Amino acid sequence: METDAVTSFSERDAERSDLRQAYELGRQDARKQRRRHPVLMTFLVIAAAVGLVVMALAAVNGSFSVAGGVVDQNLATAADQAEPVVRGAADQAGQAVRDVATTDGTK
Repeated sequence: METDAVTSFSERDAERSDLRQAYELGRQDARKQRRRHPVLMTFLVIAAAVGLVVMALAAVNGSFSVAGGVVDQNLATAADQAEPVVRGAADQAGQAVRDVATTDGTK
C-alpha cells in the first residue's frame, strides 16, 4: 500500500496561513508588552543629550568639575536673559485677560 506523501497545495496554503496568523499575533503581543510612553521617551532622549554634552565638556575641559562649572555658568546666563522676557510675556497675558474680562466685546 502506498501512502500519499505529497500534500496538496491547499493544505500547504492553509498551513502557511495558520503560521502567518500565529506569527502576526505573536508580533502584536510583543509590541503591546514593550509599548513605551512618548513623554517618558522624550525626557529620556533629552537626558541622554544633556549627558552627552556634559561628557563632551568634561573631555574638552579636562574634568567634570570644570565642565559642571561651565554648565552652571551657561544656565545662570540663560536664566538671567530669559527672566525679563518671561515677566513681560506674563504681564502682557495678564493685561489681555483683564481687558477681555472688563469688556464684553462690543464697542
